[in-house]
Formats: sequence, structure tokens, C-alpha cells
Amino acid sequence: MKIVFFGASELGYNCCEAIIKAGFEVVGIFTIPQEFNISYSPDKPVKNYLHKDFHTLGKAYNIPVFEVNQNIKTFEQDFINLKPDFLLAIGWYYMIPLYMLAQVPKGSAGIHASLLPKYRGNAPLVWAMINGEKETGISFFYFEKGVDEGDIIAQEKFAIDENDTIKDILEKTQKASIEVLLKNLPLIANGTNAKMPQDHTKATLFPKRSPKDGLIDWSWDKEKIKNFIKAQTKPYPGAFTVINDKKVIIWDADILDL
Repeated sequence: MKIVFFGASELGYNCCEAIIKAGFEVVGIFTIPQEFNISYSPDKPVKNYLHKDFHTLGKAYNIPVFEVNQNIKTFEQDFINLKPDFLLAIGWYYMIPLYMLAQVPKGSAGIHASLLPKYRGNAPLVWAMINGEKETGISFFYFEKGVDEGDIIAQEKFAIDENDTIKDILEKTQKASIEVLLKNLPLIANGTNAKMPQDHTKATLFPKRSPKDGLIDWSWDKEKIKNFIKAQTKPYPGAFTVINDKKVIIWDADILDL
């Protein structure tokens, strides 16, 4: 099964390398630079705080790497020339055109860092921590026209523990994602994988976040403030407050009973 991989994050990089090492055939990689343009704000590039350079991976395993910045349509012929059987996207930030999805006979799928249909959309792990969830997970799912709406191939749950920061949750996400991929890619290759429709009535959708969204509201209860800080600590830009007109970033927090 010839796989084309779409990714631009550390999670995507590590998943891609794991499946290559396991013997799966990755014939091409599409990636995005750390600062990239988006259609609704073309003059203000967005920074990917979880970025990883896939050129290193491509060079190590002799796989062609195509770097995209907004106009993915210019890579149509490159994609067709790879003759992929399956498209896998993890840590990708553009919509993949329908003509690309139509080219792969075994379908197109990705990892979303939530238990779909909950937490569709952007920054699902950050939102889950901010909202005080005690459990989250990952979903390996097929792509359809809507946002994170496709059939589920597999899911894996894990706990959000009391002392976890977003870094801990990202590590759990990586471990679960690699395990799910290694178990299910062989099933996709031979056509025996699961395919479970989502219950769209239970869907929740969350918006994009930017550094300015890290402002702490001290009127919140203490638990929410703690979760808010831990959800946006490194590798993200951090939650912050303003003291005497100066921005102060707070990297960690705990609740003390005095």
C-alpha cells in the first residue's frame, strides 16, 4: 500500500517515521513551513508552535518532500505522479482538495486528537484541558467534506491526570496515535478495517486559538485558572496576565489551601 503523508507537526513527524520503520511504504510527504499563510489572513502568517521539519525525514529515507504554503493546487501533478493508494494526514493545517482525496483507492484518513464527535475543530487537546476534562484520546478517522465528520476507524482513550500539562498530553497523544496506526494500517491495506459512523447529534466544535487567547481572567474559579495555564504552557506560547501594562507569562500553576 503506497502511502502519501501530509504533516507539519512533531506528532505527524514521529507517526510518519514510526510507520516507515515498521515497513510501510511512504512514497511522498507534503508539509508546511513553520510560519504559513491562511486564506482569511494572507498578509499575517500563522506560526505553528508544534512544527517539525519533514525535510530531514525525507532525506533520511529518500522520500520526496513537497512544501506547501496556501496554494496546494500547484502540487496536483506531483501528487498524481506518486500514484498513492492511501492518504494519511497528521498535524496538517490546510483543507486537502477533493480531487486529491478522489485519487486514492483505499481512502484518506487522519488522526484527530479527541474522541470524535466531541471536540471537532481546532486545538482539541488545549480546549479539553481548559474545560477540565478528565479524559480525552485520539480518533483515527476517514476524511469527508465536513470538518472531522468522517467514519471512525479506531479510537484510543487516555486520562488527563491532575498534574498533567499540555506537554504530557501531547506525549500521550503520540503514543496512542502510533499504536493505533501500527495496528490499523495493515487492516486498511487488506480491506478489513473497522468503519463506524459518528453520531453527529453529539458533536461539539471548537474554534482556532491564537496567542492573544491566552489572557487569564482572574474572575474565573481557581480550578479553571489552573487548567487554563497548564493547557497553554510550553511548547505553546503560554497563558499570561498584564501587570502595570507589562505582559507576564505564567508557565505553571497549582492550587494551595492556605
